[in-house]
Amino acid sequence: MRKIIYKMATNRTFTMLKPDSVEKGNIGAILEKITASGFRIVAMKLTQMTIADAQAFYAVHRERPFYGELVEYMTRGPIVAAILEKDNAVEDFRTLIGTTNPAEAAEGTIRKLYADSISENAVHGSDSDDNAAIEGAFHFSGREQF
Repeated sequence: MRKIIYKMATNRTFTMLKPDSVEKGNIGAILEKITASGFRIVAMKLTQMTIADAQAFYAVHRERPFYGELVEYMTRGPIVAAILEKDNAVEDFRTLIGTTNPAEAAEGTIRKLYADSISENAVHGSDSDDNAAIEGAFHFSGREQF
């Protein structure tokens, strides 16, 4: 009898390459930086969020003064949504992308290299394991994850 071994998923995180990254043609460069940092892409698609999608995804910020601008920004063009896998994925990815303000981001981080401002900061990264699972499920069905 043959024994089947299933590879258990290591830690996963969710990311979006935001509309400014897509508009500037930085998809390939950012994905290269992500994979060169040891992340495995387990789900990915080019898509565009509707206003309802963005309002739901960013509902946690609904009462913040920037909410309307954030929804407008995230729906103005396509995004690349992806689920990434690596041990310590959430923390390692947040280190890789850098702080929200690209002027304060560490050298070599994605935001330092590709973001223009706090509001157009190139990439989203989940801030916790729980949010990574929620955000990944928002964009991908189980059969779209490998």
